[in-house]
Amino acid sequence: MKSFKSLALLLVMGILVVFAAACGGGASTEEDTNTGSGDTTEETALEGSVVIDGSGTVYPFMAKMAENYMIENEEVSVEVSRAGTSAGFEKFLAENGTDFNDASREIKEEETAKAEELGIEVKEFQVALDGLTFVINKENDWATEMTQEEVVKIFLAEGGVTKWSDINPEWPAEEIKPMGPNENHGTNEFMFETIMEEKEFVDTVNLQQEYSTLVDLVSKDKNAIAFFGYGYYDSNKDKLNAVNVDFGNGPVAPSLETIGLGEEAAYNPFTRPVFTYLNVGMAKEKPQVLDYAIYTMENAQDVAAETGFAPLKDEVIQESISYLEGLK
Repeated sequence: MKSFKSLALLLVMGILVVFAAACGGGASTEEDTNTGSGDTTEETALEGSVVIDGSGTVYPFMAKMAENYMIENEEVSVEVSRAGTSAGFEKFLAENGTDFNDASREIKEEETAKAEELGIEVKEFQVALDGLTFVINKENDWATEMTQEEVVKIFLAEGGVTKWSDINPEWPAEEIKPMGPNENHGTNEFMFETIMEEKEFVDTVNLQQEYSTLVDLVSKDKNAIAFFGYGYYDSNKDKLNAVNVDFGNGPVAPSLETIGLGEEAAYNPFTRPVFTYLNVGMAKEKPQVLDYAIYTMENAQDVAAETGFAPLKDEVIQESISYLEGLK
Protein backbone atom coordinates (compact mmCIF):
# COMPACT_ATOMS: atom_id res chain seq x y z
CA MET A 1 0.00 0.00 0.00
CA LYS A 2 2.87 2.28 0.87
CA SER A 3 4.51 1.63 -2.49
CA PHE A 4 1.24 2.42 -4.25
CA LYS A 5 1.07 5.81 -2.54
CA SER A 6 4.65 6.57 -3.53
CA LEU A 7 3.97 5.69 -7.13
CA ALA A 8 0.88 7.90 -7.18
CA LEU A 9 2.87 10.77 -5.70
CA LEU A 10 5.53 10.43 -8.36
CA LEU A 11 2.91 10.44 -11.10
CA VAL A 12 1.32 13.64 -9.76
CA MET A 13 4.69 15.36 -9.49
CA GLY A 14 5.53 14.39 -13.08
CA ILE A 15 2.28 15.82 -14.35
CA LEU A 16 2.97 19.08 -12.51
CA VAL A 17 6.46 19.35 -14.03
CA VAL A 18 5.13 18.83 -17.57
CA PHE A 19 2.34 21.35 -16.95
CA ALA A 20 4.80 23.93 -15.62
CA ALA A 21 7.08 23.46 -18.61
CA ALA A 22 4.19 23.89 -21.00
CA CYS A 23 3.07 27.08 -19.29
CA GLY A 24 6.63 28.38 -19.17
CA GLY A 25 6.95 27.99 -22.95
CA GLY A 26 4.94 31.17 -23.45
CA ALA A 27 7.49 33.24 -21.58
CA SER A 28 10.68 34.47 -23.23
CA THR A 29 13.78 36.41 -22.45
CA GLU A 30 14.44 39.83 -23.98
CA GLU A 31 16.81 38.16 -26.44
CA ASP A 32 14.11 35.66 -27.48
CA THR A 33 11.62 38.48 -28.07
CA ASN A 34 13.98 40.34 -30.35
CA THR A 35 14.39 37.35 -32.63
CA GLY A 36 10.75 36.28 -32.69
CA SER A 37 7.84 37.36 -34.85
CA GLY A 38 6.34 39.93 -32.48
CA ASP A 39 6.38 43.73 -32.75
CA THR A 40 10.17 43.84 -32.97
CA THR A 41 10.58 41.82 -36.16
CA GLU A 42 13.80 42.39 -38.06
CA GLU A 43 13.65 44.24 -41.37
CA THR A 44 13.66 41.86 -44.33
CA ALA A 45 17.08 41.74 -46.00
CA LEU A 46 17.21 43.16 -49.53
CA GLU A 47 17.97 40.76 -52.36
CA GLY A 48 17.64 40.49 -56.11
CA SER A 49 19.08 42.59 -58.93
CA VAL A 50 19.21 46.20 -60.13
CA VAL A 51 19.84 46.69 -63.86
CA ILE A 52 21.34 49.93 -65.20
CA ASP A 53 22.50 50.94 -68.67
CA GLY A 54 23.06 54.11 -70.62
CA SER A 55 25.61 56.90 -70.70
CA GLY A 56 29.30 56.14 -71.00
CA THR A 57 29.99 59.52 -69.41
CA VAL A 58 27.96 58.68 -66.30
CA TYR A 59 29.34 55.13 -66.17
CA PRO A 60 32.31 55.81 -63.82
CA PHE A 61 29.97 57.54 -61.36
CA MET A 62 27.36 54.77 -61.42
CA ALA A 63 29.90 51.93 -61.44
CA LYS A 64 31.51 53.32 -58.29
CA MET A 65 28.10 53.83 -56.70
CA ALA A 66 27.16 50.22 -57.45
CA GLU A 67 30.44 48.94 -56.05
CA ASN A 68 29.90 50.83 -52.78
CA TYR A 69 26.28 49.70 -52.54
CA MET A 70 27.04 46.02 -53.01
CA ILE A 71 29.61 46.11 -50.22
CA GLU A 72 26.81 47.13 -47.86
CA ASN A 73 24.12 44.95 -49.49
CA GLU A 74 25.75 41.66 -50.41
CA GLU A 75 22.52 39.96 -51.52
CA VAL A 76 21.79 42.58 -54.20
CA SER A 77 23.47 42.46 -57.61
CA VAL A 78 23.77 45.85 -59.33
CA GLU A 79 24.60 45.48 -63.03
CA VAL A 80 25.91 48.64 -64.71
CA SER A 81 26.47 48.79 -68.49
CA ARG A 82 27.34 51.65 -70.87
CA ALA A 83 25.63 51.31 -74.23
CA GLY A 84 25.39 55.10 -74.49
CA THR A 85 22.54 57.46 -73.61
CA SER A 86 20.40 56.88 -76.71
CA ALA A 87 21.03 53.14 -76.93
CA GLY A 88 20.35 52.93 -73.21
CA PHE A 89 16.98 54.62 -73.57
CA GLU A 90 16.02 51.97 -76.13
CA LYS A 91 16.68 49.27 -73.53
CA PHE A 92 14.99 51.28 -70.76
CA LEU A 93 11.84 52.02 -72.75
CA ALA A 94 10.87 48.43 -73.48
CA GLU A 95 8.80 45.72 -71.90
CA ASN A 96 10.86 44.22 -69.09
CA GLY A 97 13.41 46.99 -69.65
CA THR A 98 16.18 48.19 -67.39
CA ASP A 99 15.49 49.75 -63.99
CA PHE A 100 17.59 52.87 -64.63
CA ASN A 101 19.01 54.65 -67.66
CA ASP A 102 21.99 56.92 -67.15
CA ALA A 103 22.06 59.90 -69.49
CA SER A 104 24.34 62.80 -70.36
CA ARG A 105 21.39 64.69 -71.85
CA GLU A 106 17.74 65.15 -71.03
CA ILE A 107 15.16 62.66 -72.27
CA LYS A 108 13.75 63.58 -75.70
CA GLU A 109 10.10 64.20 -76.54
CA GLU A 110 9.89 61.04 -78.64
CA GLU A 111 11.36 59.01 -75.79
CA THR A 112 8.84 60.47 -73.36
CA ALA A 113 6.06 59.64 -75.82
CA LYS A 114 7.27 56.05 -76.05
CA ALA A 115 7.30 55.77 -72.26
CA GLU A 116 3.68 56.95 -72.13
CA GLU A 117 2.74 54.51 -74.88
CA LEU A 118 4.23 51.63 -72.90
CA GLY A 119 2.78 52.83 -69.60
CA ILE A 120 6.21 53.39 -68.07
CA GLU A 121 6.38 56.12 -65.45
CA VAL A 122 9.77 57.80 -65.73
CA LYS A 123 11.44 60.04 -63.16
CA GLU A 124 14.49 62.17 -63.94
CA PHE A 125 17.24 62.73 -61.37
CA GLN A 126 20.25 64.97 -61.81
CA VAL A 127 23.20 63.24 -60.19
CA ALA A 128 26.16 65.55 -60.93
CA LEU A 129 27.64 68.22 -63.19
CA ASP A 130 30.07 67.49 -66.00
CA GLY A 131 32.35 69.71 -68.07
CA LEU A 132 32.81 68.98 -71.78
CA THR A 133 36.58 68.64 -72.07
CA PHE A 134 38.82 68.85 -75.13
CA VAL A 135 41.92 66.70 -74.82
CA ILE A 136 45.19 66.66 -76.76
CA ASN A 137 48.34 64.57 -76.94
CA LYS A 138 51.06 65.14 -74.33
CA GLU A 139 53.48 66.17 -77.09
CA ASN A 140 51.14 68.89 -78.33
CA ASP A 141 52.65 71.98 -76.72
CA TRP A 142 51.06 74.56 -79.03
CA ALA A 143 47.27 74.08 -78.70
CA THR A 144 47.15 74.10 -74.90
CA GLU A 145 45.03 77.27 -74.96
CA MET A 146 42.27 78.16 -77.44
CA THR A 147 39.22 80.37 -77.52
CA GLN A 148 35.76 78.80 -77.45
CA GLU A 149 35.30 79.69 -81.12
CA GLU A 150 38.64 78.18 -82.16
CA VAL A 151 38.15 74.82 -80.48
CA VAL A 152 34.60 74.47 -81.82
CA LYS A 153 35.67 75.40 -85.38
CA ILE A 154 37.89 72.31 -85.47
CA PHE A 155 34.79 70.10 -85.39
CA LEU A 156 32.56 72.13 -87.71
CA ALA A 157 32.17 71.23 -91.38
CA GLU A 158 31.89 74.95 -92.12
CA GLY A 159 34.74 75.85 -89.78
CA GLY A 160 37.39 75.97 -92.50
CA VAL A 161 39.98 74.45 -90.16
CA THR A 162 41.96 71.43 -91.32
CA LYS A 163 45.47 72.22 -90.06
CA TRP A 164 46.74 73.67 -86.80
CA SER A 165 48.20 76.58 -88.76
CA ASP A 166 44.65 77.50 -89.85
CA ILE A 167 44.03 78.52 -86.24
CA ASN A 168 47.39 80.15 -85.61
CA PRO A 169 50.03 80.68 -88.34
CA GLU A 170 52.75 79.96 -85.80
CA TRP A 171 51.38 76.47 -85.16
CA PRO A 172 52.42 73.39 -87.22
CA ALA A 173 51.03 73.09 -90.74
CA GLU A 174 49.90 69.55 -89.93
CA GLU A 175 46.47 68.00 -90.35
CA ILE A 176 44.27 68.01 -87.25
CA LYS A 177 42.69 64.66 -86.27
CA PRO A 178 39.34 65.52 -84.61
CA MET A 179 37.67 62.74 -82.59
CA GLY A 180 34.78 62.14 -80.22
CA PRO A 181 32.07 59.72 -79.07
CA ASN A 182 29.54 58.47 -81.62
CA GLU A 183 25.80 59.08 -81.93
CA ASN A 184 24.93 56.55 -79.23
CA HIS A 185 26.25 58.96 -76.64
CA GLY A 186 24.58 61.97 -75.08
CA THR A 187 27.96 63.72 -75.16
CA ASN A 188 27.85 63.62 -78.95
CA GLU A 189 24.36 65.12 -78.89
CA PHE A 190 25.39 67.80 -76.38
CA MET A 191 28.31 68.74 -78.60
CA PHE A 192 26.19 68.77 -81.77
CA GLU A 193 23.03 70.39 -80.44
CA THR A 194 24.33 72.80 -77.80
CA ILE A 195 27.95 73.59 -78.56
CA MET A 196 27.85 73.36 -82.37
CA GLU A 197 24.25 74.67 -82.58
CA GLU A 198 23.20 71.70 -84.77
CA LYS A 199 25.74 72.41 -87.50
CA GLU A 200 27.33 69.41 -89.21
CA PHE A 201 30.50 67.72 -88.02
CA VAL A 202 33.56 67.98 -90.24
CA ASP A 203 33.89 64.97 -92.57
CA THR A 204 37.20 63.91 -91.03
CA VAL A 205 35.86 63.50 -87.49
CA ASN A 206 36.54 60.05 -86.02
CA LEU A 207 33.56 59.05 -83.83
CA GLN A 208 33.98 56.06 -81.54
CA GLN A 209 31.73 53.97 -79.29
CA GLU A 210 34.27 53.43 -76.50
CA TYR A 211 35.84 56.27 -74.55
CA SER A 212 38.86 54.10 -73.84
CA THR A 213 39.47 53.94 -77.60
CA LEU A 214 39.48 57.74 -77.80
CA VAL A 215 41.96 57.98 -74.94
CA ASP A 216 44.24 55.50 -76.68
CA LEU A 217 44.01 57.21 -80.08
CA VAL A 218 44.77 60.69 -78.73
CA SER A 219 47.61 59.42 -76.54
CA LYS A 220 49.32 58.00 -79.67
CA ASP A 221 48.82 60.90 -82.12
CA LYS A 222 50.24 64.36 -81.45
CA ASN A 223 47.80 65.91 -83.93
CA ALA A 224 44.68 64.40 -82.38
CA ILE A 225 42.06 66.29 -80.39
CA ALA A 226 38.96 64.73 -78.85
CA PHE A 227 36.01 65.78 -76.72
CA PHE A 228 34.37 63.91 -73.86
CA GLY A 229 33.36 64.34 -70.22
CA TYR A 230 35.80 65.71 -67.66
CA GLY A 231 35.79 62.46 -65.68
CA TYR A 232 37.53 60.52 -68.44
CA TYR A 233 40.19 63.20 -68.72
CA ASP A 234 40.60 63.30 -64.95
CA SER A 235 41.29 59.55 -64.82
CA ASN A 236 43.72 59.75 -67.76
CA LYS A 237 45.77 62.84 -66.92
CA ASP A 238 48.92 60.77 -67.19
CA LYS A 239 48.17 60.19 -70.90
CA LEU A 240 46.43 63.40 -72.02
CA ASN A 241 46.38 67.15 -71.57
CA ALA A 242 43.23 69.29 -71.49
CA VAL A 243 42.81 72.42 -73.57
CA ASN A 244 42.31 75.53 -71.47
CA VAL A 245 39.39 77.38 -73.06
CA ASP A 246 39.04 81.16 -73.20
CA PHE A 247 35.34 82.09 -72.97
CA GLY A 248 36.16 85.81 -73.05
CA ASN A 249 37.89 86.39 -69.74
CA GLY A 250 41.10 84.42 -70.19
CA PRO A 251 41.90 80.70 -70.49
CA VAL A 252 40.07 78.39 -68.06
CA ALA A 253 41.18 74.87 -67.20
CA PRO A 254 38.31 72.40 -66.67
CA SER A 255 38.27 71.29 -63.03
CA LEU A 256 35.86 70.46 -60.22
CA GLU A 257 36.26 74.08 -59.09
CA THR A 258 35.50 75.72 -62.46
CA ILE A 259 32.73 73.40 -63.71
CA GLY A 260 29.27 74.66 -62.76
CA LEU A 261 25.96 76.05 -63.99
CA GLY A 262 26.09 79.32 -62.09
CA GLU A 263 27.51 82.52 -63.55
CA GLU A 264 30.34 82.35 -61.03
CA ALA A 265 31.58 79.09 -62.60
CA ALA A 266 34.28 80.00 -65.12
CA TYR A 267 33.72 76.83 -67.20
CA ASN A 268 29.98 77.44 -67.32
CA PRO A 269 29.54 77.49 -71.17
CA PHE A 270 30.77 73.89 -71.43
CA THR A 271 29.01 72.60 -68.29
CA ARG A 272 25.99 70.30 -68.32
CA PRO A 273 24.06 68.26 -65.76
CA VAL A 274 24.14 64.48 -66.06
CA PHE A 275 21.24 62.25 -65.11
CA THR A 276 19.86 58.91 -64.22
CA TYR A 277 16.26 58.03 -65.14
CA LEU A 278 14.24 55.68 -62.94
CA ASN A 279 11.42 53.36 -63.94
CA VAL A 280 9.08 54.30 -61.08
CA GLY A 281 7.01 51.15 -61.51
CA MET A 282 10.11 49.02 -60.95
CA ALA A 283 10.95 51.01 -57.83
CA LYS A 284 7.48 50.39 -56.42
CA GLU A 285 7.59 46.70 -57.33
CA LYS A 286 11.15 45.85 -56.30
CA PRO A 287 12.41 47.13 -52.91
CA GLN A 288 16.05 46.83 -53.92
CA VAL A 289 15.53 49.22 -56.86
CA LEU A 290 14.00 51.89 -54.65
CA ASP A 291 16.65 51.38 -51.99
CA TYR A 292 19.41 51.76 -54.58
CA ALA A 293 17.82 54.95 -55.92
CA ILE A 294 17.74 56.47 -52.44
CA TYR A 295 21.31 55.34 -51.75
CA THR A 296 22.47 56.93 -55.02
CA MET A 297 21.05 60.34 -54.19
CA GLU A 298 22.23 60.20 -50.58
CA ASN A 299 25.79 59.51 -51.74
CA ALA A 300 25.82 61.45 -55.01
CA GLN A 301 27.96 64.32 -53.76
CA ASP A 302 30.79 62.13 -52.51
CA VAL A 303 30.84 59.76 -55.47
CA ALA A 304 30.69 62.68 -57.92
CA ALA A 305 33.88 64.16 -56.49
CA GLU A 306 35.58 60.75 -56.52
CA THR A 307 34.81 60.13 -60.20
CA GLY A 308 35.51 63.50 -61.82
CA PHE A 309 32.16 65.26 -61.53
CA ALA A 310 31.22 68.51 -59.85
CA PRO A 311 28.57 68.11 -57.15
CA LEU A 312 25.04 69.46 -57.34
CA LYS A 313 23.54 71.93 -54.92
CA ASP A 314 22.27 70.34 -51.70
CA GLU A 315 18.68 71.41 -52.30
CA VAL A 316 18.59 69.49 -55.60
CA ILE A 317 19.76 66.35 -53.81
CA GLN A 318 17.28 66.75 -50.95
CA GLU A 319 14.35 67.25 -53.32
CA SER A 320 15.20 63.97 -55.05
CA ILE A 321 15.53 62.08 -51.75
CA SER A 322 12.17 63.41 -50.53
CA TYR A 323 10.47 62.22 -53.70
CA LEU A 324 11.98 58.74 -53.39
CA GLU A 325 11.12 58.42 -49.72
CA GLY A 326 7.53 59.15 -50.70
CA LEU A 327 7.47 56.01 -52.83
CA LYS A 328 7.87 53.75 -49.82
